[in-house]
Amino acid sequence: MTLPLLVAALAALLLLVAGPGVRLDLWSFRTGFDLLKWAAYLGLAGAALGVVQLVVPRWRLGHVRGLVLAVVLGLAVAGVPWYWRRLANQVPPIHDISTDTADPPAFVAVLPLRAGAANPAEYGGPEIASQQASAYPDIRTLELPTTPPGVAFTRARDAVRASGWELVAADSTDGRVEATATTGWFGFKDDVVVRVRPAGSGSRVDVRSVSRVGKSDVGTNARRIRAFLSRLRAS
Repeated sequence: MTLPLLVAALAALLLLVAGPGVRLDLWSFRTGFDLLKWAAYLGLAGAALGVVQLVVPRWRLGHVRGLVLAVVLGLAVAGVPWYWRRLANQVPPIHDISTDTADPPAFVAVLPLRAGAANPAEYGGPEIASQQASAYPDIRTLELPTTPPGVAFTRARDAVRASGWELVAADSTDGRVEATATTGWFGFKDDVVVRVRPAGSGSRVDVRSVSRVGKSDVGTNARRIRAFLSRLRAS
């Protein structure tokens, strides 16, 4: 194996283990992020070394395929952290998203599960609401003018289950559903509360999704709420 390919392969290995290591509690999420950073550096280094060897005839002799693979693999590995960093720079550094920022749905049953979490369960107030309104103006209360609260609650609970989240509580009297969603790669725990209230002859549904750790959620909570509301509308 050529040196560029070896470096690119090491970068790929760091990329692949960064998230699962966090999920398995082998290291903290900050260490996982550091591994992503070094994967990007090594990926670029492997690609650069591969390009250098490719342009020098006596260095590429007999190694063309391996060097091309090193360039492709190195750039692909470096592209993953770059994509997430670019995505993070496009959204505000917030992690608490709610369809109702004036009166956000409150957590009850989930609170013991958040004990010791870096991020509080209490809403951050007007500053967070302002940033959300600027970045996610489409995240709003879902109005169901012809759906009674009881029916809306049942559909909301079913939509939570269909979303693959862990159901924590479903209080039909209070019109509240609480759940925990786990992200795919790093296994971050985000908590969700759905609130159903009467509105005339129908209902209004509000959703709030909050990360337990991390200042920025890279848009994850907003995407989660959009997907949930879309599922609920379809039902």
